[in-house]
Amino acid sequence: MHSDPLREQLMRERARRELVISSIRAHLAEQPSPRAVRACARRWVRDVHFIADGVIAALNSTENE
Repeated sequence: MHSDPLREQLMRERARRELVISSIRAHLAEQPSPRAVRACARRWVRDVHFIADGVIAALNSTENE
């Protein structure tokens, strides 16, 4: 039976997302208090936005070349 490449790609992306989300969840669960959980979550969000900005800048620079 032949595999659908698009389906395989979607399955890989879903698995990667689940791995990352599980890792973040575990890190949040290690925090000692609700306040620490919120602060840690804010840091995760900040870091993801920083990464996204870098990816966007890289995409924009390759479009302009």
